[in-house]
Amino acid sequence: MDYTNYAKVMKAMSEPKRVKILDLLSCGTLCACDVLNHFDFTQPTLSHHIKVLVEAELVTAERKGTWHYYSIKKDSVEQLLSDTKILFSSDKHCICVTEENQKKDNQHIELLEENDEKEYIK
Repeated sequence: MDYTNYAKVMKAMSEPKRVKILDLLSCGTLCACDVLNHFDFTQPTLSHHIKVLVEAELVTAERKGTWHYYSIKKDSVEQLLSDTKILFSSDKHCICVTEENQKKDNQHIELLEENDEKEYIK
């Protein structure tokens, strides 16, 4: 897991208005004017929030004529979900699982499997 990038993404999401923008964009690509309809702030303020979300790689921005269209960057969101699951899991992805302990666990599992096979053969 890239902790620096993860923290950057979480910081971008620490503003409730940005979370709402992400929620709106989860429905599909939206024009800036459509996003603004859901807020009581100005277009420059929206641009600031979008800039933070784009820098965190959560949103893509595309200009078509005079309008900007925003959408969720799905691969980044999938990575965020995966990293969050890993961060809060207590299985083999846990940082406290050292390589040495993992080797011991693997040896123990192999030994148990060998014993099971011997018992089965009897």
